[in-house]
Amino acid sequence: MSLSIGIVGLPNVGKSTLFTALTNKGGLAANYPFATIEPNVGMVPVPDARLDELAKIDNPVKVVPATVEFVDIAGLVAGASQGEGLGNQFLANIRETDAICEVVRFFSDPDVVHVAGKVDALSDVETIKTELILADIATVEKALPRLEKEAKRDKAAVAQLEAAKKVLAGLNEGHRARTLDLTEDEQEALYGLHLLTMKPMLYIANVDEDQLDAPLPQIDGLTPVPISAKVEADLAELDAAEAAEYLEAMGLSESGLARLVREAYALLGLQSFFTSGETESRAWTVPIGAKAPQAAGVIHSDFERGFIKAETASFEDYVANGGEKGCRETGKLRQEGKDYVVQDGDVMHFKFNV
Repeated sequence: MSLSIGIVGLPNVGKSTLFTALTNKGGLAANYPFATIEPNVGMVPVPDARLDELAKIDNPVKVVPATVEFVDIAGLVAGASQGEGLGNQFLANIRETDAICEVVRFFSDPDVVHVAGKVDALSDVETIKTELILADIATVEKALPRLEKEAKRDKAAVAQLEAAKKVLAGLNEGHRARTLDLTEDEQEALYGLHLLTMKPMLYIANVDEDQLDAPLPQIDGLTPVPISAKVEADLAELDAAEAAEYLEAMGLSESGLARLVREAYALLGLQSFFTSGETESRAWTVPIGAKAPQAAGVIHSDFERGFIKAETASFEDYVANGGEKGCRETGKLRQEGKDYVVQDGDVMHFKFNV
C-alpha cells in the first residue's frame, strides 16, 4: 500500500514551495493566488535508515523504499466550496487521498503577500476547515436524493441514508465528519462519498529558519509539525552527505520530510516491515495490527491467498546476527503462522502455495 496525502492551505503559505522541496520536483511556486491550476503529484521515498542497514548486510541488486504520494492543489480561499478561485475543482483532486495535510503559515516575510492581509495561523485554519465542511455538505446534499431512492428498493441502503443524514446534521453545526463519533458501520456506509472532513488531518507549521524549535500552539488538539519550506528547498539542492552536514549545522537530526512521514504514519496507524535478500531489500507499509497473511498480501494477492507461514526476524536480531543465515543459526528466525501480528521492523520471508 502506498500512502497518499493531499496538501491544502491558503495561497502563499508555502505549499507549493514545500511540495517542490519534499518531492524534489520542479512544481510551480509563485507569489500570487491560484498559481497551481492542475494538481502536482509527487511520489516520495519514505526515509528509513533501517533499510540502508539491511542493504549493507545483504548487498542486494536494488534497494526499494516505501513511498508516499503527495498531491498539491492550488491555494484555497474563503468561498472555495462554492467555486471561488476554482476551489471545487481543486478539492475534487484530493477526495481519494488517505489523509489531508494543511500547511499553515507561521513565517514572516513581507515580500510574500497574505491573502487576508496579515499572518494569523488559527484564523487561516478556521477558513480551511469551513471550506472543507461546506464542500462535504454539498457532497452529501447531492447524494441524498439518490440514497433516498435506493433506500426504498434496498434495505441495505437504509443504513447509508441514515448515516448520511447524521453526518449532514453534524456538518451543518460546524463539525468535521471525523469528530462525529460514527460507528465503524456508519463510516463504511459513507466511504463511497469520500468526505474530506472524514480524513485524518495533519498540520504543518511553515516557520522561519530560526523558529524550528520554537513552541507552537496546538491546532484541533494536535501539535503541528514545524517545517521550514526554505530549509527543505535548500536541502533538496544538496547530495546526501551535504544534506547531513547542513542538518547538523542547523541543529536538526532529520529533515522535515522525515518528520512529516513519521507523523503521518503515526496518525494513520501505519508501520513498516521489510523483505531483504540478494535480489532486493525493500520496505513495505501495513497497518499496525496487521497479521502475517495481510502483510503477505501487500506484496502480492497470491501470497495472502496461499499463505503457509512467515519466516520472521526482528530488525534488531537481523542486524545483530548478520542477516538471515545468522538468525537461522542462532534460533532468531521464527516460524510464524496466520495469527501472527506483524511488528514494526520485522524482516519477513513468506512461504505460500496457490
